Amino acid sequence: MSTAPPSPDQPRPPEEESGPAGPRRVAGAARLLGERLAAAGAAFTAALGDDRSEPLLATAPRRWMRLLPYLIALGFTAALIPVTTQVLANDYGVGGGLAAAIGVAQSAPLILAVSRPLAAWTIMITAAVFGTVPVLHGDAHHPSPWTAPVIVGYLVLCIALALRESRRRLVGIWLVTVAASILVGFFRADSSQDTSVLLIVLSGGVLLLGALLRERGETRRKLVVQETISEAERTRRTLLEERARIARELHDVVAHHMSVITVQADSAPYRLQDLPDEARGEFESIAAGARASLTEMRRLLVVLRNEEAQGDLVPQPGLAHLGQLVEATIRGGVPADVSYPELALVAELADVPPAVDLSAYRIVQEALANVVRHSPGARTQISVSLEDNALLLVVVNGPATDRGSPVEAAPGTGHGLIGMHERVRLVGGTLDVGPLPGGGFRVAARLPLTAPDSPTE
Repeated sequence: MSTAPPSPDQPRPPEEESGPAGPRRVAGAARLLGERLAAAGAAFTAALGDDRSEPLLATAPRRWMRLLPYLIALGFTAALIPVTTQVLANDYGVGGGLAAAIGVAQSAPLILAVSRPLAAWTIMITAAVFGTVPVLHGDAHHPSPWTAPVIVGYLVLCIALALRESRRRLVGIWLVTVAASILVGFFRADSSQDTSVLLIVLSGGVLLLGALLRERGETRRKLVVQETISEAERTRRTLLEERARIARELHDVVAHHMSVITVQADSAPYRLQDLPDEARGEFESIAAGARASLTEMRRLLVVLRNEEAQGDLVPQPGLAHLGQLVEATIRGGVPADVSYPELALVAELADVPPAVDLSAYRIVQEALANVVRHSPGARTQISVSLEDNALLLVVVNGPATDRGSPVEAAPGTGHGLIGMHERVRLVGGTLDVGPLPGGGFRVAARLPLTAPDSPTE
């Protein structure tokens, strides 16, 4: 006989809850109970200034981590309520209904402690103090005033408090614990075992240890944040230094063009016959403007030069000096070779714009410097070619052959890849860098021979 499938509104049988979704449902129920208790403890929160509404581990990356505090709190609550009821009923002769009520009042706040530990502490310490009344009037040969379940639940609550509250509040909580223990201890029978000192010592130790662990974690997080900020600042400072260095080097290039303009404007009236007075005045104005621009550029150079670069007044190198650079690299222990695929390329390189010429030389120089630093002894191949009105540079090195430690200093003038990117950006080119599958590294740059409309950011 076939049976109709259960309606979605009908409750599922208990066996269906034993699947993988069972722990999630339990955690969801615990979280719901914690929210209800949080609403009930809102008055305590407002009175004590407890603004902690974010649950413990709320920022954890995984869902099971965020549910873990609720599962732990629910586990302790589910274990402490029946244990407290049994202890009060069997050892102290408390009625079953009253014992169960005390067990719930002393254990259920643990779920609230996940999101509002201070409000949970207020409820628990109040329930614990009132719960000592039947204990002190019970069997005088059992421990008092605090029962073992109360101590265990209170220590668990202290862990939640230590992970959330400030040191000042923790000191106040411990002082209230001491005062409450001393107060109820006066009514303890002499024949019973005193547990007030035990709670004072254990709670103080747990609060202290938890506070130290929390502060250590916060210090480490702040240190990581500070290191991240410092690294960003160092990168930015390196970038600015590299841009200033490039600007200093380009000064010679721009100054050369301005000097040519000045000479041509000054000599034009003598080279060209029968110039009208208006044209002569224009040439004089051009020459005066060029000389003024040169003066302002010299002032700008003084601003850009730092103390370390005051003596850097030598002419800027170019592709014509690649041979000397390769020879210096070979003397440094790196076998390098430069090739020109086109025979007529050497003559054509003389027509490369000065900014591109300087940038190309510096890119090759930095690439060779990186080989010396990070891959000592690696064979390096440099290729220079022209393609589609652009200069192509490729520097490829193999894996390091020298087993010694990498060289810390090398004859580079910039900041490695940062300097390469800035020089390529300056002329509107592209740069491709990265490791090779078999070991080694590759640097490929494409530099347009015509000036870009605007530098790319």
